[in-house]
Amino acid sequence: MTAHDPSAGPPPQPQAQPRKAALAAWIGSALEYYDFFIYGSAAALIFPEVFFDESDPANATLLSLATFGVAYAARPVGALFLGHVGDRLGRKKIMVFTLMLMGLSTFLIGCLPTRDQIGGAAPVLLVLLRVMQGISAAGEQASANSMSLEHAPQHRRGYFTSFTINGTQAGQLIATLAFIPVAALPEEQLLSWGWRIPFWLSVAVAVTGYVIRRTLEETPVFTKQAATEGVAKMPLAVLLRDHWADVLRVVAAAVIATVSTIFTVWALSYATSDAVGLSRTGMLWVGALANVVALFTIPLWARLSDRIGRRPVFLVGAVGSAVAMPLYLWAISTGSYPLTLILGVLVFGVVYSAANGIWPAFYAEMFPTRVRLSGMAIGTQTGFAIAGFAVAFASQIAGPDGDNWAGVALFAAALCVPPVVAALSARETAHVETEQLGERGTEAAADAADAGVSVKA
Repeated sequence: MTAHDPSAGPPPQPQAQPRKAALAAWIGSALEYYDFFIYGSAAALIFPEVFFDESDPANATLLSLATFGVAYAARPVGALFLGHVGDRLGRKKIMVFTLMLMGLSTFLIGCLPTRDQIGGAAPVLLVLLRVMQGISAAGEQASANSMSLEHAPQHRRGYFTSFTINGTQAGQLIATLAFIPVAALPEEQLLSWGWRIPFWLSVAVAVTGYVIRRTLEETPVFTKQAATEGVAKMPLAVLLRDHWADVLRVVAAAVIATVSTIFTVWALSYATSDAVGLSRTGMLWVGALANVVALFTIPLWARLSDRIGRRPVFLVGAVGSAVAMPLYLWAISTGSYPLTLILGVLVFGVVYSAANGIWPAFYAEMFPTRVRLSGMAIGTQTGFAIAGFAVAFASQIAGPDGDNWAGVALFAAALCVPPVVAALSARETAHVETEQLGERGTEAAADAADAGVSVKA
């Protein structure tokens, strides 16, 4: 059998490999973000009473929500390291490492003693483990996105990379469903041992993730890059020298994740507060149903982006979220559960999914193979860090009584502006060949595709 010449292009891959890569990204992201999002639910509903001073409920809630943001602060740091390793050693190694780290740190959170048991050391340990979660998440999506995009068939990259983000929605759904029976426990059982169960279940993450991802092949374009031109010795230096504008563009675009963090954490805390009084279980079902809808709308938006381009679909999600999020927070303020449910599903399940479903392809296609993982990781995680701390800022904007929903609504709408500006300034890449992504000479081909001119498939 004749060996493949790397200079002739990426080696032919089995037809099933793109599906396997997409499945590995989906399952890994689902398991990883199950861990990540159960922390968000616990930070809103449980941790203020377990790890912080119960005598000052408003301050305890603020501190608890701030620990949610701590992981986002750790993510840019993790992105620097994991992006470098992923662009030098390959996507597969990072995918396995991040899953194992997330599973371990989440399990240990479930084992932590409370503030009543060890005093101020309890929240300190909580923050340290939250930092580990953040470092893990920093490399997870960037490596999974790079893997699925580089395995995907030409001009179906939007659809195949959407499985990564679809997995995160599934993980959030599973996390919400795991917390629904826990939140229904009597208060004493909930605060003593009930909240720990979803965290302990993360043991399955490490085992399942390893089994799924260890047999996945490295991507053809990365293999060719390593065999011909070679990998970058210092991917970060190349990235910041040649692609700094796209890094800033991804940072600004990734701030759209504010919609997710405010919807998932702050709105849940506000809705179940004394100011509104909706039930914990009822609000968890809002998130669950919204994520069920998102599981279907995300691939549909992604397929549309493969046809008409990334920018128009992303703009629908960003502009639509700026309008829809204030409506959702208003619905919560009325205390009407049916209205809250309908608007919650519409905002998160449909409108936000337009941007959320296509950003894995949109951002990754801005960079060439040799710095793709670094560019994705650093750009997205910096933007996500802003989104993570937006929850704590929203809590402050809401005031001491936590009922200034209008201020939070304006804050959420304002944070949708940078993503809109970033998308308007970005190149259209949906119809550019995978090996040519990130090369400035491909702009003419992209413009021709946008104008309806035939582009070679």
